[in-house]
Amino acid sequence: MLISPAWAQGAGGAGGGFESLILIVLMFGVLYFLMIRPQMKRAKEHKTMIEALQKGDEVITTGGILGRVTKINENYVTLEVSNNVEIQIQRPAVQLVLPKGTIKNIQ
Repeated sequence: MLISPAWAQGAGGAGGGFESLILIVLMFGVLYFLMIRPQMKRAKEHKTMIEALQKGDEVITTGGILGRVTKINENYVTLEVSNNVEIQIQRPAVQLVLPKGTIKNIQ
């Protein structure tokens, strides 16, 4: 047969509690290294990028808006998206800082 028969455990099964505890700890360890730790690393990198924003940086927002930073406030960033067209966004809405010169001409 492909499936072996399951045998009922006798009354003296005291070792099962320790084995299940090890299994739970092992599962939490795998969860931490595969999900929690990488997310914390990305959040830390995003925070560092947001704090390093400077006037003149070219950025993309989470909504997909491309612009050049003209003013930086404690909580807000002003982006020039076209000539004489500026919008104000929250700092955490900046998703990516582009290399200088990516935006050729804002028109």
